[in-house]
Amino acid sequence: MEIIKTFLIGICVGMANVIPGVSGGTMAVVFNIYDKFVNAITLNFKKIWQNKKFVFPLLTGMALGVLLFSKLITIIYTHFPLQTNWCFVGLIVGSIPIMFKLMIFGGTQEDSESPKTKLSVGKIISMVVCAIAGFALVSLFAYLQTKFDKNAVEQAVMPDVSVKLLVRIFSAGILGAVAMIIPGISGSLLMLVMGVYTIVISCIPALFNSSTFMHALILLLPNGVGVIIGLLCGAKLISWLFKIAPNQTYAVIFGLLCCSAFVLMKFNFTGVLSIVGAIAAFCAGVLIAFFGSRLDSSASKSNSSGNDKA
Repeated sequence: MEIIKTFLIGICVGMANVIPGVSGGTMAVVFNIYDKFVNAITLNFKKIWQNKKFVFPLLTGMALGVLLFSKLITIIYTHFPLQTNWCFVGLIVGSIPIMFKLMIFGGTQEDSESPKTKLSVGKIISMVVCAIAGFALVSLFAYLQTKFDKNAVEQAVMPDVSVKLLVRIFSAGILGAVAMIIPGISGSLLMLVMGVYTIVISCIPALFNSSTFMHALILLLPNGVGVIIGLLCGAKLISWLFKIAPNQTYAVIFGLLCCSAFVLMKFNFTGVLSIVGAIAAFCAGVLIAFFGSRLDSSASKSNSSGNDKA
């Protein structure tokens, strides 16, 4: 059951990574797997094998989410942008109390049942500064997003292959993957800024067409290699930050989440039905985040109690 749940979470994270302006890292936080995810992504194959019941279902789900929903999610976002945005806002709002708790205690949810150390004035000030920095970072990316055409995906075409283009696609894969695992920062948006997103998003469905398969594969391979390198480097960095400054790292993520909710809020309602739909989508997102965190907390407690008995 746990493997299936991880696989489904992976699909959601993969779907989020397809949408410019939406962070896959945010979805990992929403489903309370973020710290487990960044600690599991490593070059230590022994450690990966030890976490195989988490790593393989998650990565498989992410890949499937990107492959199957690259076109579908674009259609959904095109026809129901308001409801989709408010569902994501609900997911983020529902996860903010969890992240606040993690920020205060500097640990995983089960560790935060009781404080390990008292918060000094200096630590509180540093946490506030880090949260503001996270908020400002997402604000900057939101500003950049307004500078680029969100509908460019509809005119996406596969350009001719060149060494310069392949290097740019590779570089965008690295930077996009690093951004991908930082909550609130959209890897897709970063690739859009670098002029690569529309190429990648058009190549994915082209893989399923025999006449365009090879062309699409040549363009996608550098991006895929770049994403793997970026994930490994980015996860190592985040994992290191969790070890040396857990409270401050969670504070940055808290700021990223809070600003992400504001950025995704859209108020261009067209009538009563659109308002009702947005409210329903928001409530659904909050409930998913709330019950998801409760399930994770219950599972963690049952696992720890089982280990104590053993």
